[in-house]
Amino acid sequence: MFNHAGKAEPQAEATLAFSNKYDQQHAQQYFEKHDDGIWRKLSNWRDQQIARKALKIAGNPKSVLDTPCGTGRFWGVLAENNNRIIHASDYKQTMIDVGVLNRPQSITKRIKHFQASAFELPVPDQFVDSIFCMRFIHHLGESADRVRLLKEFHRVTKETVIISLWVDGNIKAKRRLALDQKRPPKTYQNRFVIPAKTIEEEFRANGFTVIEKLDFLKHYHMWRTYVVRKV
Repeated sequence: MFNHAGKAEPQAEATLAFSNKYDQQHAQQYFEKHDDGIWRKLSNWRDQQIARKALKIAGNPKSVLDTPCGTGRFWGVLAENNNRIIHASDYKQTMIDVGVLNRPQSITKRIKHFQASAFELPVPDQFVDSIFCMRFIHHLGESADRVRLLKEFHRVTKETVIISLWVDGNIKAKRRLALDQKRPPKTYQNRFVIPAKTIEEEFRANGFTVIEKLDFLKHYHMWRTYVVRKV
């Protein structure tokens, strides 16, 4: 079921240039960066806090798929429920390998991990109670890519999706827009502020209803985590 060998790379993810940079060295650097300096430590603490709250709002799901899981930054939070079945996948096997190597064995032994694209998950319909997708969809500037991802999540989840992204309507988003207007035009961009109205319409159009919105720092920060339910 989890054998992804021989399958064509989904075009949407293959065109995300950053996806291919995570060799062993980059994956290790990614693992370490969230503990680099006081701000990142505080940011990571807040992210973990929001993740716990989101899981509670989602009904403390008994089974979860963390995708893309990166190096497993949220595995500890997911494992706080001793009875939870935890699956994890990432486009790059090196990211998973670094997470398994560096996270506590008491946690990693519970993770059922496999390599796969979040756009094309090699699992059955209604595979898990909830999908956990943190810090990925803000890389998708095209609505078609976000819709493709949401359709796949709708297929795979039984009940809910927990998903974070950058939204507008806050001080940081306004500052970023002002800076972008001053910068020379870019041929490549991999982080996008998505209007809250737009993403919420995309949720509805693809079979989800919003249960809750959890802001990293309301009115100031761009990060927002949505808990949405399959309808």
